[in-house]
Amino acid sequence: MIELNAGAGIVAASATLAMCYIPCQIAAAEDTSAPAARVEISDMDSHASFGGPGSVVSQIDADEKPKASIFDHDAVPGDLQPYDDFKVRLREEHGLAFGVDYNMLLQLAGESSGHTNAAGGVFRMFGSWTVLGPNTGNTGSIEFKVENRHRLGTDIAPQALGGEVGYAGLTAVPFSDAGSLLTNLYWHQSLRDGRFAYVVGIVDVTDYVSVYGLVNPWTDFSNLAFSTDPTIAAPDQGFGAALRWSIAENYYVLAGLANANGAPSDPWDSVESFFDDGEYFKHLELGWYDTWETRVENNIHLTLWQVDERTAARIPDGWGAAFSFSRKIDGRWLPFLRVGYADGSGALLERSLSAGFGYYTPDDQGVFGLGLNWGRPNHETFGADTRDQYTVEAYYRLQLADHLTITPDIQLIKDPALNPGEDFVWVAGLRARLAF
Repeated sequence: MIELNAGAGIVAASATLAMCYIPCQIAAAEDTSAPAARVEISDMDSHASFGGPGSVVSQIDADEKPKASIFDHDAVPGDLQPYDDFKVRLREEHGLAFGVDYNMLLQLAGESSGHTNAAGGVFRMFGSWTVLGPNTGNTGSIEFKVENRHRLGTDIAPQALGGEVGYAGLTAVPFSDAGSLLTNLYWHQSLRDGRFAYVVGIVDVTDYVSVYGLVNPWTDFSNLAFSTDPTIAAPDQGFGAALRWSIAENYYVLAGLANANGAPSDPWDSVESFFDDGEYFKHLELGWYDTWETRVENNIHLTLWQVDERTAARIPDGWGAAFSFSRKIDGRWLPFLRVGYADGSGALLERSLSAGFGYYTPDDQGVFGLGLNWGRPNHETFGADTRDQYTVEAYYRLQLADHLTITPDIQLIKDPALNPGEDFVWVAGLRARLAF
């Protein structure tokens, strides 16, 4: 691990102290006799998640909601009620909410110039510790997530399978063999009854940049074309900051910057390089939502981003724009349309158009998703002669038990850009998630 120099350490420590101290003074000075129009907070009894479905608070909230499952009893051996009661007491008495999950993915490819199968697992522990102002609109918390990503008996992890079949993209996003990682460790602050919020620390920009209701790669689509946006040159997890401001009813602004050379396997190095190298990923998002509770599902936004040249990695600078529309219909259907453009930057695609929908079954035991994508590979990365490629993905997430879901998945790739000898390649997958 690279040692953090004194100058960077002082700046980082000072910034963190300021982020914690200033909200305390603002909260203390609030006039409670005439509160502003209140934004409803989430079911977590703390404050609304800063990001989308894959962020720490949203994931905990989703895992702890009652679920309709196929089996009447939990498929996990043993009685988990004492454990669930312990988690409730820990939250009520100490403000600490946490979750643990283990995710597994097996993928098989029909055609490949190399490997045709890949399996991987990811163990995660994540949590939110409310330190300031619980059950108020001026809440401050420390949020964290640690992971271990590894292969399961195959030569490659699923994240690498796309390259084996000649696909300019990822058939699975988080399932790598990167080992132990610190992917979140930040201060999350809400002010003015939740109308203003910010995060600072080790962040994952894909938790909050251009998100929508089916963006979570642990529970919904596996392919990068439908998770985040393949034209956004989002960095790995590292030091950064972002703020969200509800400027008027139903409208918001989201802006921030992060280390363009994020290194979740060496977070201290990420802090050091943030201050020393000055190579940043910057983003600005303008959006509309229907209600605060449905702000991710019923959402229209435009995201602008720019990334500096990464000298050591020899990746050029670049910029881009992404548009997203999603709207839930009749409580069951969630259609979406997403468009992306990139100029330079090392992003996988320089043009992308995705459309599809999610369908939530009437018995609330399953979710069916279907997505279609047209993508033009980044010519600076892959060469000017690469062809456009098309991707179709369909999945069905089934809630087998309170703590267990399985998700069969099929992907069809037409004209894989890096494999001109093949017109069609299919990739079948089976994902399981055990969450406590």
